[in-house]
Amino acid sequence: MWRRWWRMQSPSQQDRFITLGPLLAVVLFLAAVIAAFGYLRIEEIDREQQAVSRDVEYAQQRLRLRLLERQEQLMRIGRDVSNKEIDAEGFILQAEALVNQYPELMAVSWVDSKRRIKLAYVSPSASTNQLHATGDQLKPGETASTYDLARDLRQPVYSRPMVARTSNGYRTTSLQLQVPLDNQGKFDGVIIGDYAIDGLLRFGVPTEVTAKYAVTLVDDKNLVLAGSPPPPRSRAARLLPWSDSAAAYEIPVSPVGNGLLIRAEGYRASLGVVGSGFFWLVSALSALTVWMLLGNWRHTRRRVQAQQALISETNFRRAMENSMLTGMRALDLQGRITYVNPAFCQMTGLSESDLVGRTPPFPHWPEAELDTMMARLDDELHGRTPPGGFEVRVKRKNGQIFDARMYVSPLIDPRGQQTGWMTSMTDITEPKRIREELIASYERFTTVLQGLDAAVSVAPLGSEELLFANKLYRSWFGGDVSGHMNMIAQAGVPAALPTGDELDAVDGLAGLPTDELTTAQSENAEIFVPELSKWLEVRSRYLTWVDGRLAQMVIATDITPRRHAEEQAAQQNERAQTASRLITMGEMASSVAHELNQPLTAINNYCNGMVSRIRGQQISNEDLLVALEKTAKQAHRAGQIIQRIRAFVKRSEPNRAPADVATLVSNAMELAEIELKRHRVRLTHYIAARLPNLMVDRILIEQVLINLMKNAAESIAQSNLPTARRNVELRVVPKQIENQSVVEFSVLDSGLGLSPEVKARLFEAFYSTKAEGMGIGLKLCRSIVESHQGRMEAVNLYNGDEMVGCRFTFWIPVTPPQSHAGATSDSRADKDADVD
Repeated sequence: MWRRWWRMQSPSQQDRFITLGPLLAVVLFLAAVIAAFGYLRIEEIDREQQAVSRDVEYAQQRLRLRLLERQEQLMRIGRDVSNKEIDAEGFILQAEALVNQYPELMAVSWVDSKRRIKLAYVSPSASTNQLHATGDQLKPGETASTYDLARDLRQPVYSRPMVARTSNGYRTTSLQLQVPLDNQGKFDGVIIGDYAIDGLLRFGVPTEVTAKYAVTLVDDKNLVLAGSPPPPRSRAARLLPWSDSAAAYEIPVSPVGNGLLIRAEGYRASLGVVGSGFFWLVSALSALTVWMLLGNWRHTRRRVQAQQALISETNFRRAMENSMLTGMRALDLQGRITYVNPAFCQMTGLSESDLVGRTPPFPHWPEAELDTMMARLDDELHGRTPPGGFEVRVKRKNGQIFDARMYVSPLIDPRGQQTGWMTSMTDITEPKRIREELIASYERFTTVLQGLDAAVSVAPLGSEELLFANKLYRSWFGGDVSGHMNMIAQAGVPAALPTGDELDAVDGLAGLPTDELTTAQSENAEIFVPELSKWLEVRSRYLTWVDGRLAQMVIATDITPRRHAEEQAAQQNERAQTASRLITMGEMASSVAHELNQPLTAINNYCNGMVSRIRGQQISNEDLLVALEKTAKQAHRAGQIIQRIRAFVKRSEPNRAPADVATLVSNAMELAEIELKRHRVRLTHYIAARLPNLMVDRILIEQVLINLMKNAAESIAQSNLPTARRNVELRVVPKQIENQSVVEFSVLDSGLGLSPEVKARLFEAFYSTKAEGMGIGLKLCRSIVESHQGRMEAVNLYNGDEMVGCRFTFWIPVTPPQSHAGATSDSRADKDADVD
């Protein structure tokens, strides 16, 4: 059975087994030796651990008994003190006897209920920090906290180990036992016994334990209080396997608790069984055997690897030929087929046996093209085929014809002799179909571009070459790139101009981040081309041309009719503004006439008086001068009123300029106050100081203010209010609205307010609440404000549930955002003073 299995293995597997067998045996032998030594070492460690645990527990019992004996003796002294069976001298005698008899006890002190030391006896060998003078108070810290605990529990309490430094720099560690005193049920102080922890270790731990182990007393923070740790291991011990530390064990010291622990760690007197010479001898021999077998194994492995590499290379080449999508065919010098790969068989539908050994005509040639195929074969055998290959038509076994491209190259053997020709064939039916579809798609796309009513042109950056231009562009600018460049220049779109580096072979734009340019949004502009007498809307964007160059496409649309319509609309708007102002002044005509009548009447009276007095020679030169000055003043007043009305009504072109808000409001108030006086309405105003200038059309904003104040006066007049309540208030203040600095204008009246129906249609065109109103005033007012990037709103004012008036508010930004060039004329919506 073993022999049959061995014969079933391949030679390479047999060589591998022969090589790896001894190596595996040596590895198993080393594993057995290591396991044996490991087991012995674990047993040894376990025995050491058990021994140290047993000895530490024995030492802890001895130490516990010693502490309990001292505790009982201190409790006996405490009972005698509580029962007043001993006086101060007796206490000192018993304390001295106790301290002298037990060296670990350094001091015995009697502390009263006020934490004052009444009596104390201290060992001569005690350190200075353990001295207790009669009459001293207990120091705050561990001693005071233990005192409080003993007072509360009424039973002996051990303190935590205390560490202190002497004046000469030595460290001392101590432990306190405080026994409470009871005087007829009342706490009367404590008896304190101070232990030297070093003395506890020296006199409480058996010498047979300290001889075998490094014994230390530590606290719960692993701080060594007494004793010393074992010396470090030698360098040889650290080199051995399993050379971990010696066995160690620790346990809390009772009755002190977890604050004091006794720890013991065994001394390593020898290197143990692992350190014996036998171990090192076996290790050296095993290493030598492994080294020799590894050398033999490496040699055999290299031989096996060379065989496997040869087999893999052969299989790889065969798999590569079989997996190729390109058909391969080999011909000898006489034109006989000597080899075909699976791809060639799959393309033609013929098997390898149907093709290999065949001579022309071949079975994959179409019958209708035999003469052409023979001529192609003759060119192939004589090396006259083009390097780029040639197209042929090939017939499949089922009679289907497909297009293919063939490439021919000489077939050279290892000795450098040509033995035939190698032909590669690729099926190009699908690529040819796709190419024809792309050509048709390109023709359709070109037809669409040529039929557009916009001029389209593409030119590369840094060059004066015109890559593409449709029919409309060529009809406007011809085939010159200057039209493309001029449109870009007028539109303000940056374009890279050719420099002196354009003659270099390196592209001047190489390395630029073109992805961000080609994905950016297009840029629009409106320009006028004098050569065409047309307004064009120019849109441009960057794109990557088919050859990889960064190019700029420009699409120009004729917008001349639209521009003409916009200009006509602007003119109509301007005429509507003038008409609105004239309507306002017409409605205010009676008030203006009354206002002008006063200075004119005064002038008439002054003149008649002067004439009468001059005729009667009853006027002096001084009186005449005074009368003439008053006459001139009244004439100046009338002239100011006429000049203000003329400036308001005068038609002018739209003009936005920095305007002082206070002056603007003052001019509007002068004109509006005439109408307010006619309706017996009092005007009050508040204008904030240091208001910023506004970039506005002053006449239009004055018209809005006059409109709002006139509406307020008419609303008050309709409400038939008494004179004391006929008030209009104008407030102008700066504010922050929608994260921008604005100036807010508010007109408040005490009229009837706005009903819900009126408020819903307040800003509709041709809606008016007055019989003679045209319904365009507030609509135009809001258009004026919005053309200055502001907002207008109206709210009713209430006193509880009673409506007491209305407030119209609008605001203008201090720095309005930049708008389109054509927005200025659109924004000049007319302002009518008809208050709706």
